[in-house]
Amino acid sequence: MSSVLAPESEVALFGHWICPFSTRVEFALVERTIPFALVDVPPTAARPPGYVVPDEFVRHSPRGEIPMVRVGDRYRADSLPILAWLEEVRNEPSLVPEGAGPAGLAWERAGWLDANLYPAMIGIYYGTDDRLVAGASDALGDTLVEIDRWLGDGEWLAGERISVAEAVMVPFYVRRRGLERLGLRAELPDRVARHEAATMDRPAGRAVAWSGEQTEEFVGRFERYRVSRRSR
Repeated sequence: MSSVLAPESEVALFGHWICPFSTRVEFALVERTIPFALVDVPPTAARPPGYVVPDEFVRHSPRGEIPMVRVGDRYRADSLPILAWLEEVRNEPSLVPEGAGPAGLAWERAGWLDANLYPAMIGIYYGTDDRLVAGASDALGDTLVEIDRWLGDGEWLAGERISVAEAVMVPFYVRRRGLERLGLRAELPDRVARHEAATMDRPAGRAVAWSGEQTEEFVGRFERYRVSRRSR
């Protein structure tokens, strides 16, 4: 099946490196070899004083949240709908395995990760109480055990090749070292560790990987947040 996204179509991602939902989309774009321009729009909490939000973003992002993608003169916001839309506008190469079964599994596991992995991550870095941070760390550890079980069936999360499930998983790998400094105590099961290495060694993984400076900024931001909350 041929691609339905014309080569001359202009693709732009409105997002920011610190936003895990932007990371999902950037990983998918690179993995699928879709050329794109990155328009840096920090999330609300990370915008520097005097930052002016691009008018195009204001007009087309319904909730004013990143990520947003433009393809030609069409726009979509919210990471999972964006990933689904990109499969429609360009179907080669795909991050959805062929056939109803594997395709359903890829989206099912992407949704499971969204519902289970992300609240646990957020509970760690927004945690201001040691007990709550420990609880979030335990919850994240439980999700890793389940992911390790998935990987008993093969190298990737939802079949024999990389899929949208990896796009949703990769922000955890990107910020894992920072999460450990903020209270994550759960260790990676062996198969998850191998999956992390294989995913982050791909061009898309390297494209979204954080530098040491970015990890320091991430950790410092939430350490300052904790200090400010505890001093109230």
